[in-house]
Amino acid sequence: MWFKNLRAYRLTKEFALTAEKLHELLEPHAFVPCGSQDAARYGWVPPLGRHGSELVHAANGYFMVCAKKQEKVIPAAVVNEKVEELAQAISAKEARQVGRKERQNLKDEVLLEMRPKAFARSRLQYAYIAPKDGWVVLDASSASAAEELLENLREAISSLAVVPLSAKNLPQQTMTHWLHAPEAPAQFEFGHECELRDPKDSGSVIRCKNQDLCAEEIHNHLVAGMQVHKLGLTWRGGIEFLVDDQLSLKRLKFGDELIEKSDSIDAENAAQRFDADFSVMTLEISALLNDLLSAFGGANTETASVEEIVARASRAEAEQVAKEVEEVVF
Repeated sequence: MWFKNLRAYRLTKEFALTAEKLHELLEPHAFVPCGSQDAARYGWVPPLGRHGSELVHAANGYFMVCAKKQEKVIPAAVVNEKVEELAQAISAKEARQVGRKERQNLKDEVLLEMRPKAFARSRLQYAYIAPKDGWVVLDASSASAAEELLENLREAISSLAVVPLSAKNLPQQTMTHWLHAPEAPAQFEFGHECELRDPKDSGSVIRCKNQDLCAEEIHNHLVAGMQVHKLGLTWRGGIEFLVDDQLSLKRLKFGDELIEKSDSIDAENAAQRFDADFSVMTLEISALLNDLLSAFGGANTETASVEEIVARASRAEAEQVAKEVEEVVF
């Protein structure tokens, strides 16, 4: 349950639902497995898994929810090979070439035939609502995955006014200043990873891992005009992460002291253990986000424009597509 990634959104309107009412609204949208011809299914499941039945887990004023997405996956190579066999058979029989539109129709027929036997891949995605902090926090590695959960949550409860968390100071300029100094902000220490980009050439990227970020080599790149777009940091010696220019955190690693802090809480069953982990994690994340925003000059409370939100999501989506395995998901 400990988050591995973190994307935070700011509530622009008060979240007034109780845990009970939120469960009631999510229930009609509970997860149902894919049928034989379903391409995908998305729905809500108990955060406690088989140890619980409630779709909302509440602790210290925070509401944890969990979404499940199931997709039918058919390898692209298998589909293309079958389509090519059918196309060649038609060409041989009718002495003609098979056009693009006809190939697409063949592909649809192949998918219709293969889908009932296709492997169903599932994934869980956790998020919690922090009404008193004014945030919705998701364990999501991409903007598209986060937006999918928010859209489904919005559909279930009718309204959810949120904007991506942002700071007053531009993250890439601020992180560049820190590393150029070099001096990490209060409560933070530099990690051993960063990504540098040339503002004049989007294709010029330098990625450093397991490096001394204060080394002369990296300093020279900054002097040459490159900017920091991703930076490894450690917060209060307890949480390690990589923050990017959209203020999303990746590869969160909670230190042994925090894990032991949770383990020290008496728990008689799985539900109580989940509750202990959830309570410790949310309190730490709340403090981390406050310190992080302070380091970037404070929270930007102005509502982001639609263009800004779409641009952020598009950049993240492009990164996600580049990393995908060659397969067709239906």
